[in-house]
Amino acid sequence: MVIKRDGRREEFSKEKLISGLKKACQKRPISPKVIGELVEQIVDEVTDKYDREVPGMAIGERVMEGLRRIDPVAYVRFASVYRRFEEATEFVREVKNLEGKNDTT
Repeated sequence: MVIKRDGRREEFSKEKLISGLKKACQKRPISPKVIGELVEQIVDEVTDKYDREVPGMAIGERVMEGLRRIDPVAYVRFASVYRRFEEATEFVREVKNLEGKNDTT
């Protein structure tokens, strides 16, 4: 079960995870194989760490970590929905944050 932000519980859906990743990666040079590998990595990490109930936040953070490594545009797309960006300044801040992290690697 996934515990949503508002406290609701929902069955975990691998298909929903794949769908969200595909939307973030749409028209980006990311193969379905890479998306599939990320999904498996996330599922493995979550099932290793949590027994029956997983906070939705734990899944979302792992998705963002994976997308940050794979493709910065897909990462910002996902982050904008996940973090509910409402202002353009939030996009700019996230991109600057991403650029800062890439400068140190």
